[in-house]
Amino acid sequence: MTRAKKTKKRLNPLPKSPTGIPGMDEITGGGLPKGRPTLVAGAAGCGKTLFAMEFLVNGAVQYSEPGVFVAFEENAEELTQNVASLGFDLRELNKQKKLIIDYVRVERSEIEEAGEYDLDGLFIRLGYAIDSIGAKRVVLDTIEVLFGSLPNQAVLRAELHRLFRWLKSKGVTAVITAERGDGTMTRFGLEEYVADCVILLDHRVNEQMSTRRLRIVKYRGTLHGTNEYPFLITKDGISVLPITSIGLDHKAPAGRVSSGIKELDDMLGGKGYYQGSSILLSGTAGTGKSSVAASFVDAACQRGQRCLYFSFEESTAQIIRNMRSIGIDLSPHVKKGLLQFHVARPTLYGLEMHLVTIHELIRQYKPEIVILDPITDFFAVGSHAEVKAVLTRIIDFLKANQITALFTSYTEEDIPNESVVGVSSLIDTWISLRNLENRGERQRGLFILKSRGMAHSNQIRSFELTDDGIKIGALDLAGRRVELNPA
Repeated sequence: MTRAKKTKKRLNPLPKSPTGIPGMDEITGGGLPKGRPTLVAGAAGCGKTLFAMEFLVNGAVQYSEPGVFVAFEENAEELTQNVASLGFDLRELNKQKKLIIDYVRVERSEIEEAGEYDLDGLFIRLGYAIDSIGAKRVVLDTIEVLFGSLPNQAVLRAELHRLFRWLKSKGVTAVITAERGDGTMTRFGLEEYVADCVILLDHRVNEQMSTRRLRIVKYRGTLHGTNEYPFLITKDGISVLPITSIGLDHKAPAGRVSSGIKELDDMLGGKGYYQGSSILLSGTAGTGKSSVAASFVDAACQRGQRCLYFSFEESTAQIIRNMRSIGIDLSPHVKKGLLQFHVARPTLYGLEMHLVTIHELIRQYKPEIVILDPITDFFAVGSHAEVKAVLTRIIDFLKANQITALFTSYTEEDIPNESVVGVSSLIDTWISLRNLENRGERQRGLFILKSRGMAHSNQIRSFELTDDGIKIGALDLAGRRVELNPA
């Protein structure tokens, strides 16, 4: 007699309202809890109002969900001007009856003189606005102004519960903003307990580097990301990078791409790098790392592939000028839109902002080849562990999108075969460049430390930077015959 297997009944998941904010819906599993209040807390200047406004605007524009924004600090004109730079036309949305901005002035002195506090007036006003446009989303910004005149904790707790229950009874997805308290998440220390979802925004400065981060403190009824996620405020609004969501389930294409140097392709089994792989060029100063990277870019652009070049030391004009000296002209590729440079000193902002910026530019430009030159410059803004963590996330992100990536890295003279940034284990192909002395003359040497999944040369080869590009010697520096070894 066999016992029947019990089947677990699949329950309906918690309904969610998508935010439309890049990355946010991914870490929340689809958005904010539909028909429930969400608390967004943070110190001044961390982006609370912008987050709430973008949630409202995206709902009206992308998801046909009209919204009401109740402001207690800024009036409608001020809010309209503040978000216009992000491309949000609040006046037009108001004309289309997709958005209402209602400024409510709360005068603390009047409440103190009367000795009474009643939310009925707010409920009537907000209820009318919701019904007039059929609003599905509501924002209250900020809750401290609304309850700042209540010293009695019992009354405050009762009124907070009453407000959140009323919002739920209206069936609207609400976002309530709140200021950070002294030693507490919010000023009153109560709001986080009655909200169904709590999001904490943080704007910190470490060693003169500014970074914004977001964390979901709680989310009732659903799984969610619990780590801190860097986010960026750009001309298009907020963008969150879910850095820990990238797994190891990315594809491994079998296609190959030329390095742009015939002899190097021969050393890599005759076909070049794997498509979607990660390549590291390490070497001391003056060994030709940027020149090898430029050869790769030039060949890719000639094939019609889009390339994105991140330079952290040289300007675009300087790179183009210098590469002309070895017969590589990158300017036509720039004019055709096949090559885009992004040049910035690492000290421009913190490590995680670089991470978010790289993610955003790749998302917008959609390149097939990405260059980071050099990655060791990140040590100017972070510790060894922090730099390694960021580079790991970049490599995983590029592999997940099947983008072929080439990184350059400085090494010390006495340890040329050691990766300074400690990411060699994540790299598919590692090429070491070095300066060698031979009969009183300096020569450049090149050899492949590893190249996963392919046969590759194990010999040190000489190479030169000539007017016609990079030339790699047919024999190694010791004069031995070049052979191929399986990986």
